[in-house]
Amino acid sequence: MLPHSFPFFSFIHSFILFHRNSQSYNSHCVPYECASAKVGPSFELEGTHTTMSYNHLYPFDAMEEEEDFFDEMDENNHADGGVADDDALDEYEMLTKVTDTSAAQARKGKDIQGIQWDRLNISRDSYRVTRLEQYKNYENIPASGDAVNEDCKRSVKGGKYYDFFYNTRMVKPTILHFQLRNLVWATSKHDVYLISNYSVMHWSSLSGNLSEIINFAGHVAPSEKHAGSLLEGFSQTQISTLAVKDNFLVAGGFQGELTCKFLDKKGVSFCTRVTHDDNAITNAIDIYDSLSGATHFLASNNDCGVREYDVESFQLLNHTQFPWAVNHTSISPDRKLMIVVGDHLDGLLVDHHNGKTVSSLVGHRDYSFASAWHPDGRVFATGNQDKTCRVWDVRNLSSPVAVLVGNLGATRSIRFSADGQFMVVAEPADFVHVYSTKADYSERQEIDFFGEISGVTLSPDDECMYIGIWDRTYASLLQYNRRHSYTHLDSYF
Repeated sequence: MLPHSFPFFSFIHSFILFHRNSQSYNSHCVPYECASAKVGPSFELEGTHTTMSYNHLYPFDAMEEEEDFFDEMDENNHADGGVADDDALDEYEMLTKVTDTSAAQARKGKDIQGIQWDRLNISRDSYRVTRLEQYKNYENIPASGDAVNEDCKRSVKGGKYYDFFYNTRMVKPTILHFQLRNLVWATSKHDVYLISNYSVMHWSSLSGNLSEIINFAGHVAPSEKHAGSLLEGFSQTQISTLAVKDNFLVAGGFQGELTCKFLDKKGVSFCTRVTHDDNAITNAIDIYDSLSGATHFLASNNDCGVREYDVESFQLLNHTQFPWAVNHTSISPDRKLMIVVGDHLDGLLVDHHNGKTVSSLVGHRDYSFASAWHPDGRVFATGNQDKTCRVWDVRNLSSPVAVLVGNLGATRSIRFSADGQFMVVAEPADFVHVYSTKADYSERQEIDFFGEISGVTLSPDDECMYIGIWDRTYASLLQYNRRHSYTHLDSYF
């Protein structure tokens, strides 16, 4: 994966300010991901192309430069004073005073994100078409997403497994690396943990309370002493990935940092830097219970290593090296096998106990950033920048069980429901797909919105699904509830 990060430009920010000047305006701001890490990100408007690098910035610096970038864009585009007049700015302010949306309001026609489409001279459907046409999917292998259609399983859209329940704008999810989207985790149907700017935040959907758990903008140091822990802690840690399970949290950083916290204890329990390699970003973390009942976690790193830690002692149990950067690792329910994917076309199925490769997973056409196991321990899935999620069966790895293609871009995260009935697949933006495993992935529910996805999570009981949306104007947390026969009850909330 690329060792840099950047912010994205709000999809509708410029449109609101510009559209008044032309009845035929058809220029919409979309993320444009450069093919070169040296160049950095660029943001493309029809007829313009602005490039700006955010390499090696801490999040606070990036946020300041992001604001400067937006201001400069506005100045450049409105230098003649003929577009961004007072009326336009007043209209922009009015349109962006977005409120929360409930299920009852959505049923009455309110946009789930609070976007006032009736006040824009473009419909939601028209903007969706333009967005699909203009969104640039990031690829390490050129045109990797163009040649997959012949392999893909066609799934019928229209399933209804989760119902929209609430969209809260109090929660502002953020992303610090465009390829890493595991930044939202639910520990119950009411408790959600996520990254917002430089902090780990907790959202209670029950009380409507948002609270800060760890603030990484300043100095963070452990309150306990463990072998290998950096007692001096870290300053200004740039968080790349997050994992939360039960009462335990691990945050990974851009410089190989791992910060561990028990949610029922004050302070941080453990801090370490797993490597001083120049390419040290922590890409993913998988927390799990070992067969003995002890809690362990796996940390996947850009230095090509996968490290296993025991949570009670915080001791390093295993360190397995691979020939390429490891972007994601998932351990099987029986704890015997690991899926290992990274900066290579082929993924690996690895023996967890000795680190030896059991089988290669051949079929993807780009680098992979997501993996997950079905609770039956036989089926698993991998997600790739070739826009596909591939479903495999350990009993026959010669070819995938299903190849499922996205609408817009890479498969950035995958979650199986605890009961095994559904597989949730998140693209980098706009779309989350819920596949029915009982229908052999031939049926799916498509959740459609606008904005970059910071993460998707299912509550342990599968009752709630949360989606983090990162956007300068419309950042929010979407909540969907498992469909039951008594869905009419949400009208009382």
